[in-house]
Amino acid sequence: MEERLYHGAAYYPELWDETIIDEDIELMKQAGISVVRMGEFAWSQMEPEEGKIDLTFFGEIVDKLYKNGISTIFCTPTPTPPIWITHNHPERMFVNRQGERMSHGARQQICTNNPDFIAYSDRITEAIAKKFADHPAVVAWQLDNEFKCHVAECYCETCLSLWHEWLREKYETIENLNAKWGTGVWSETYQSFDQIPQPKKTPYAHNAALDTNYRLFSYDKIAQFAARQAAIIRRYSKAPITHNGHTDFQVDNEKLFAPLDFTSFDDYPNCDDWNKMIYDYDYFRNVKQDGKFYVMETSSGHNGSILGYEHIHRKDYLRAEAAAAYAGGAMGFNYWLWRQQRSGVEQNHGHLLSSWGKPSIGWDEVLKVEEMRKKFEPIFLKTKVKKAELAQTYSATARAFFFTEPLERIDYNREQVRLHKILIDAGLAREIISDNADLSGYKMMITAYLPAIEKTFLRNVLAWCEAGGTWVVGPLTGFRTPDQSVPYDYALGIIELVMGFETRYFYPVKDSGAAATYSGITAELTGLGAAFEEKDVKVLARYEGGRTPDLPVIIEKPYGKGRIVVIGAIPKGEAGEQLLLKLYGDCARDAGIAMPYSPSQGIIFYEREGEDGEYLFVCDMQGQGGKIILPGLYEEVETGTRLSGPAAVGAYECLLFRKIK
Repeated sequence: MEERLYHGAAYYPELWDETIIDEDIELMKQAGISVVRMGEFAWSQMEPEEGKIDLTFFGEIVDKLYKNGISTIFCTPTPTPPIWITHNHPERMFVNRQGERMSHGARQQICTNNPDFIAYSDRITEAIAKKFADHPAVVAWQLDNEFKCHVAECYCETCLSLWHEWLREKYETIENLNAKWGTGVWSETYQSFDQIPQPKKTPYAHNAALDTNYRLFSYDKIAQFAARQAAIIRRYSKAPITHNGHTDFQVDNEKLFAPLDFTSFDDYPNCDDWNKMIYDYDYFRNVKQDGKFYVMETSSGHNGSILGYEHIHRKDYLRAEAAAAYAGGAMGFNYWLWRQQRSGVEQNHGHLLSSWGKPSIGWDEVLKVEEMRKKFEPIFLKTKVKKAELAQTYSATARAFFFTEPLERIDYNREQVRLHKILIDAGLAREIISDNADLSGYKMMITAYLPAIEKTFLRNVLAWCEAGGTWVVGPLTGFRTPDQSVPYDYALGIIELVMGFETRYFYPVKDSGAAATYSGITAELTGLGAAFEEKDVKVLARYEGGRTPDLPVIIEKPYGKGRIVVIGAIPKGEAGEQLLLKLYGDCARDAGIAMPYSPSQGIIFYEREGEDGEYLFVCDMQGQGGKIILPGLYEEVETGTRLSGPAAVGAYECLLFRKIK
């Protein structure tokens, strides 16, 4: 892709006549739109009858846009197969956990593992790739759209056969599977892989290992479908390939994006949930560990459909959202959508133009984004996000575990966002990394809600601790094996063995009256809690009240040149967040991580660096303004004003400072 900060929108020219398309292009230029994404829902226009593929219309649109200075990200149209693929072919349709077979309509109604559908997908993908292989307007490809956003695992007959193959490859023998799954409970022992069911409805719950493995199987299969499309495109085109994903979709993003060239995602929180947006930036920047990403969809005003809608963004919020994206590593920032849908499901969604061609309530906000983009682009293009020294672990497998075993309705992603917000409030620069990421350069890592600790992960982490890293472990970490059974020898499994501490009790502390105090902050405890033995550990906090008063709940042990801190239970509520904020901050300081900026709540920052020096991007995301401490002499880029010490940040204000050496 060209070295620039793209500013774009999703576009559906197949829904409008030629005069409106010409009008759209003129207005796009006024709004500063430099790229459009198209094609993802247009299969029936591209191939109205089986085998009769005609891409002439889209070729003309791509040409017309390019002549007006607008590039294209072209999509494969596989999320919305046409009726001729689905009609009278129930065997191709997606089947949900309840055994209900989907009908034609909406999207993602077909099983992506079905061989007939794969053949049709291959053909349309190849035709598109050939058509636009060398077209200078097509700067990137997007595969499909939002894999598994509406559906999770498919339970059709094709998937059953593939499930058995997947299990054979993973476990090799049925005896090995039975041993790891513990199928002797409830007489579930299997005699062959072909006997193992899909986790459809039963009188009660399935074996935990069966349920979780089926999710992991689904993750692998959708990643294989994406890789197949990417391989076809690469036969003809050198343009980079991506997919439009999300942290909440039923995929493993690390596996999905591994064979692709860059990460892209949806970003639809309303302005009051801004911290979820920053979480997504910090996560997708590291999925491929290249420090870049693309916001492929966000709303200029609000999210919505015929089923409901979010409240409208406050004035100036959109500029802050976009500025934070570019500052956090975004190559592009796209809206969904350009012109309002006049039919279908998403009529109530935010847009830049109404269906009758008038600028929407978000139009002026988009103009502000473009003004900001042009101002910051020269510096953002010659700098990159400075890698933080603190990491937060994310695991798609852990998320699958909590779908199977939600305990007290724990939402894995929501808990990770909550912990991330605490790091923001503590004034800590941070990265979100996978549980197989390279740990070099980090001084501290927080690993919470990771039920199973894989040996490879633990070996890497301990080597990193040995060299001086600080690992903050828990809560709810290590209490299951990789096959979601209870560890045989220790309550928290292998981490107890290698770290040399011992858990006396592991039990529900929820509503038991248990609390803990750290550094003068007392919080109620909840969840499954570990009460530790007071032996060969430094006690940072003890249980107060409940069933295990005075036993340690937060402990610390040295490990080589580093140390490991273990949190045994979930600190609850606002007080719990304050306790963790203090604990994380203390651990960071002890690990040698500087926290010089002390931003007000709602103020976020990104450090950037390049050949011409270091920069600090600062932005208010909460709409209340505040301040940040500049630890030295800085120059505000736009005005040239030099500042040191406290600097005021207005409501939704975006500032860029150059560090003066």
